[in-house]
Amino acid sequence: MASPQKKLRIKEGGLRRFLSLVLITLLGVFLFIFLLRTKSVSYTGSPSSDIDFNVLKHDVREDINLPKQTELSSRLEKQNMLPPRNRDLYPTLAKDHIVIVLYVHNRPQYLQVVVQSLSKVVGISETLLIVSHDGHFREMNKIVEGIKFCQVKQIFAPFSPHLFPDSFPGVSPHDCKDKDDASKKHCEGNPDQYGNHRSPKIVSLKHHWWWMMNTVWDGLYETRRHSGDILFIEEDHFIFPNAYRNIQTLAALKPKKCPNCYAANLAPSDVNSRGEEWNSLIAEKMGNVGYSFNRTVWRQIHQKATEFCFFDDYNWDITMWATVYPSFGRPVYTLRGPRTSAIHFGKCGLHQGQGKNACIDNGVVNILPEDVDRVPNIKSEWDVRTFTHQPGYKAGFRGWGGWGDDRDRRLCSTFAQMYHTSS
Repeated sequence: MASPQKKLRIKEGGLRRFLSLVLITLLGVFLFIFLLRTKSVSYTGSPSSDIDFNVLKHDVREDINLPKQTELSSRLEKQNMLPPRNRDLYPTLAKDHIVIVLYVHNRPQYLQVVVQSLSKVVGISETLLIVSHDGHFREMNKIVEGIKFCQVKQIFAPFSPHLFPDSFPGVSPHDCKDKDDASKKHCEGNPDQYGNHRSPKIVSLKHHWWWMMNTVWDGLYETRRHSGDILFIEEDHFIFPNAYRNIQTLAALKPKKCPNCYAANLAPSDVNSRGEEWNSLIAEKMGNVGYSFNRTVWRQIHQKATEFCFFDDYNWDITMWATVYPSFGRPVYTLRGPRTSAIHFGKCGLHQGQGKNACIDNGVVNILPEDVDRVPNIKSEWDVRTFTHQPGYKAGFRGWGGWGDDRDRRLCSTFAQMYHTSS
């Protein structure tokens, strides 16, 4: 018969084994939860071979009809999957960061000015800068590769007309030109409402914007689960030092101060205006200089892909004003401050600069931010003034044309399907 002391030791040993088993189980559960959370909320890591983006990319080739790629186009598309640079300098992004997307074509003189202005923006090191290229140009690429003030990721529109020198979406040998009669010339293409055939250089503007939006919101590993606002700027937008802090404030105030506002803007919709300098916020029609919105708004825009892709105007912004926004069924307002934090400059290229004091010559820009432009200057206690019945493009405008070819409309529609296949 075992002694009482031996029985006690046996019981104590069993209790220790039981507690050890419980502790190991709990540690396993905590580790599983940690890994699950890391996988679901961390978007700053690099893509790997098991990321579902590759599955999506395979599905795209299987389920939708994209043009046959050139060697350069295919190489650039693979390059889009590379992780952001400068993660060694800025290993983490701020929890409430607003991603900045800068979309560019081929104006290195302009891009240099924009990059220099961004380098002075307060808070820029906290976020990710994505530069979306329409085409591949060595000097533009060199400028972006020189950025050291934040995480930066480059993406290239793989179906940009500039990458296809002798086939659609570039110039095809059998394309109709100008006002050719297709039946007489036996050429390919559909004229726009004014009788003009497509110009690849012109249609690239709308194609790039639409491809970029679909890719940033639904395709990129770094942003496809981003729930906050994303700020969009162009290569001819001079950004003031207080722009990032101001857009953060506007994005936070938007649901409280202006529930009917779909977006936030760094600048007035009138590019000639520098703001009213009132002690109030402004709600007005959405501008195209420094605008930000969230995924909920993107979903509404994406649902209007047909309206966007079949409106006969090569400008993405006029298309939005004249057909997409009116289809929402209520006025589309954006929230901004009473003083601009971004300026549209330039007087050459596809976009024309506005205002005699907002121009650039020989790489020199004469925009000098004042002291008030260097610090956040938006107050959360301000009321909101709403501008209604503003001039500009509205529902009923026919469009400037340039977008009548069925091939462009189909490619545009395909971009909307890229990351929404049945698979």
